[in-house]
Amino acid sequence: MSGGLKRLVPLMDRVLVSRVEPLKKTVGGVILPDSAVSKVNEGTVVAVGPGARTSEGNIIPMSVKEGDTVLLPEYGGTQVKIDDKDFTLYRDSELLGLMVG
Repeated sequence: MSGGLKRLVPLMDRVLVSRVEPLKKTVGGVILPDSAVSKVNEGTVVAVGPGARTSEGNIIPMSVKEGDTVLLPEYGGTQVKIDDKDFTLYRDSELLGLMVG
């Protein structure tokens, strides 16, 4: 984790995600125009909060951990720029799935 990311600790049930960059070049080396590049709804979890709390004050554990690859919703999240890198903050419940394998 870089110095800037160490300063940002998500609160409650929030998850900081770095989106996976879409391929801009084919395996054969052909550079793809922006119109041919599909949007990738996948990202890597960079940091997680401690979890939401129940009305009794108990912590609800997070469903993801740092380093997990997750499926992201097409819209939503809060854009954050740290050390000239773009990240997105989501609530744990907004994440669509966990990529395994």
